[in-house]
Amino acid sequence: MIEPIKILGVPVHPMTMVEAVDSLEQRMLAGEQTFVVTANAEIIMMCQEDASYDDIISHEAELVLPDGAGAVWAGRHLGYNVPERVAGFDLYNQLLALSAKKGYKSYFFGGSPGVAEAAKVKSEELYPGVQIVGCHNGYFTDADVPGIIEEINNSGAEMLFVALGAPKQEKWILAHRAELKPRILMGIGGSFDVLAGKMERAPKWMQDASLEWAFRLYKQPSRFMRMMALPKFALKVMFSDKK
Repeated sequence: MIEPIKILGVPVHPMTMVEAVDSLEQRMLAGEQTFVVTANAEIIMMCQEDASYDDIISHEAELVLPDGAGAVWAGRHLGYNVPERVAGFDLYNQLLALSAKKGYKSYFFGGSPGVAEAAKVKSEELYPGVQIVGCHNGYFTDADVPGIIEEINNSGAEMLFVALGAPKQEKWILAHRAELKPRILMGIGGSFDVLAGKMERAPKWMQDASLEWAFRLYKQPSRFMRMMALPKFALKVMFSDKK
């Protein structure tokens, strides 16, 4: 696997999408469990403020990918070769496409009631032959967790997509990864909502122009305080030591 770079102390693997998918498939076929994090500027800033979350991203996740223009810019500004952005939603879709082609099984966990099921229907439409072998929403109690884990394990899923939002999804994966049988464990935030059509993604031109954050803020003004992490992130990177 490619050696990680460090962005504000957080290790990030500067891979292309193709490299990330290939690496995950090879590790899965080798029987290795991989905890995947797609780290955008917001997640990297969370690591600055939450030591337990930083420990998860820095020491527990096997693959941390640069999700977002901010992470790519930061890596390049610090003197590293970061080939491209590997967005969580896009990686999720690439893995579904791989699943359809190779017969790998997936389980969808998280989101509001009915959203994972709607994402499953859309996946089956977009990727004929894809095998989503179970769904469970993100509304559960601690008492429900053993049953959820048993359902996931009994499904035979090789890939588990967890949509509980950061940092909750990563903390949940770490807490239960030893009990989980799927080989790919990945937090995907609001990806079920986007795939199911419940939430709109920024137009391609805005993604290419690094303006996806502005589109999210326009669509969800309640994210304003969370978005304040972006200028703080930029300033911290600008005053960091370069490679």
